[in-house]
Amino acid sequence: METPVVLCECFARDGLQHEPQLVPTAAKRALVERFAALGFPRVEATSYSNPKVVPQFSDASELLKGLSRKPGTYYKATCANVRAVERALADLEAGYGANEISLLVSASEAHSRKNLNRGRAQQWTNIEDMVGAAQGRFRLVGTISVAFGCPFEGRVDPGVVAEDAARFVGLGVVHVAIGDTTGIASPATVKDIFRRLSGIDGIVPIAHFHDTRGTGLVNCVAAYEAGVRHFDSSFGGVGGHPAKVKYGAGFTGNVCTEDLVNLFESMGVPTGIDLHELLATAEFCEQALGRELHGRVTRSGLSPLLSQ
Repeated sequence: METPVVLCECFARDGLQHEPQLVPTAAKRALVERFAALGFPRVEATSYSNPKVVPQFSDASELLKGLSRKPGTYYKATCANVRAVERALADLEAGYGANEISLLVSASEAHSRKNLNRGRAQQWTNIEDMVGAAQGRFRLVGTISVAFGCPFEGRVDPGVVAEDAARFVGLGVVHVAIGDTTGIASPATVKDIFRRLSGIDGIVPIAHFHDTRGTGLVNCVAAYEAGVRHFDSSFGGVGGHPAKVKYGAGFTGNVCTEDLVNLFESMGVPTGIDLHELLATAEFCEQALGRELHGRVTRSGLSPLLSQ
């Protein structure tokens, strides 16, 4: 049996940020609780985004306040600035906050300005302030967007990505997600970047791939072969950029959870996910959004070899 992987279910945050229709808070809460019960050790629960920019998460505190927690599970909230971290800290002080928050940078100047409304230098200053504001109360996750290529600038220097990852680690943020934000990566570029990161002492790399061009699963295998053991995914392959902040084209969603779990388990890689409830949960996600999603395994079923 191969080395186990740690999966983070991103449907309730990265998935829903792409949805123009607001999902009721109770439905989001039911989703997050179901993901934790299914065996995901990390679950993206919400985002402390500006409600004017991403109205989907205007209920962040309300969702967290009523959330039933599974012991040992990390519930992540995304933070874009110091104000967001202060909101996360206030909820934590009130007894119902997230226990993991993510901090975002972009590997390109143009994407940083489009997605975060500030340049890279300014955002790194912002990151340093956010780490200080967190007061060591959360597990911090650094996310590097457009690490394999930018929809505005094209090629991204992998050396810049490695420098950004090392900078996160230097700030004490050892979990670092490498984002293929618009599905540009290939197995070769994936192996190149993660092998570069392997030289950073203490780093815990996370593969965050989008399946925009149908390469998400093969890139996950390439990352696994390069030593990565932490992966992000989303049921039904939903997700992408915020609905009001458009870039890229066509399908922009995440690697599909049910397909990724089926693939890893078929490879003999344990995921820790309850396979008996996996497809029922995928269907639950489809019901939440009122449409059929992109999971192939949802339609075909898990590999019959898994039951032998």
